[in-house]
Parts: sequence; C-alpha cells; structure tokens
Amino acid sequence: MNKAALLLLLGLLAAGSSACSSGEADSAPATTESGKTEATQAEVMASDIPVAYTPTGGYGQNFPDPVLATCTEPLAEGAPDMRGMWQAVAAEKDGVPLPPDSKTLRIFQRIEQCGDRVTITAGGIIHDMRADGTEKNGVHDVAEFDYSTPVNVVASFENGVHVLRPIGTPVEVTRERSGEQLIWNYLGTKITLDRIGEADAPPPTTSTESTPTTPPTSAGSSPS
Repeated sequence: MNKAALLLLLGLLAAGSSACSSGEADSAPATTESGKTEATQAEVMASDIPVAYTPTGGYGQNFPDPVLATCTEPLAEGAPDMRGMWQAVAAEKDGVPLPPDSKTLRIFQRIEQCGDRVTITAGGIIHDMRADGTEKNGVHDVAEFDYSTPVNVVASFENGVHVLRPIGTPVEVTRERSGEQLIWNYLGTKITLDRIGEADAPPPTTSTESTPTTPPTSAGSSPS
C-alpha cells in the first residue's frame, strides 16, 4: 500500500471513531433516567412473581410489603384500574346508609394489579389471584375471620368489573371504578372507597382492614 492510500485509510478510521464518541443518536444505546440502558431493563411479568399467601395466623400488626411492586406488565385488557390504598367513605346495607360510627366506614384495603393479577391485602390476609376465570388461578388461601378456614375463589374481569365467586356458594363480590372512587359490593352491602395513596403507601392508623372473599359467618368474617 502506498503512502497516500495509507493516509486515506487512517483518515476514514479516525472519522468513524469520532462519530461514535460524539454520541450520534443512531449509534448510542437509549438510556433511562437511572442511567441504565433499555437493554438491561428486563420486563417483569405477573407470572415472574411468586404467589403470595396469608402468613399463619394472619400478618398481625405488621402490614406486609407490596407483592407486585416490581411488576412492569401492563394491566390486562378490560381490567379496572383499582391500584392503590383505599379508605371507605360511605356504606349502605340493602339500600339503607350505615351510621357514621359503623366500623365499615373505618375499612381500608390495599389493591395491587399487574397483567390479570390482583393482590388484595387487608384484615390480616393476603388474597393473591389471577382474574382469568379459572379455579386453578383463583384465590386459594384462608378466610379472614379465623385465618385457618380454607377459601377457594374464582376471579375474573367482566365488563370492567372485578368479580369474585367463592366456590360452592351463590355469592358474588364485585369491585369497580366509579370516577375516582371504588365501589365494592357483597351480600347487599355497598361500600364506597376513596383512593388515599399509591399501593405502596402506609395504611391509615385509625381504620379497620377488611377484604372478604367469603360470605360472613357467625364469627364475623365480613364487616357489618
């Protein structure tokens, strides 16, 4: 190779190196606010996170950490967005408003969602489910009233409503959005809840947790 050709080759290599180091948009990997490249941020699906269950005897006074916090999967089609910490602000039984001192008005519950998965934490229990209409992927946990009686519940999304059907009973428990509020219906009781924070927000300290997926018993598994 003669001297002129060698100088031309070196010039081309230098130009290519300069383009890379100058950060041209078509050659530099995209970065996030944290400085990580998009390629290093793997999507976390609902199925990647182990199912959560109620601890033996309930979780007591130590409110659990969120279950689905790391999940990045978008909500399933037709799923109402119920994510957050919710506090009851109104309630009625068979159409009759409950008195202001009813413990129902002190209810709160945390709802997490990812894909078709829903995790409801309250009342000492964690009910984790896939709302796909199957018994296999529904709730398989314990009841709130004694933290030991098994419950098996089919969950689904139907016309924008989250529906729970305990196996072996004719009961339906539903949750749906109404504007900024959440409407929760079970056994003639209608509870309206306000969203008071994100799903990872601390629970209110003057409230009563409850999230029945089974009908009430003499032990009082549901609020009155």
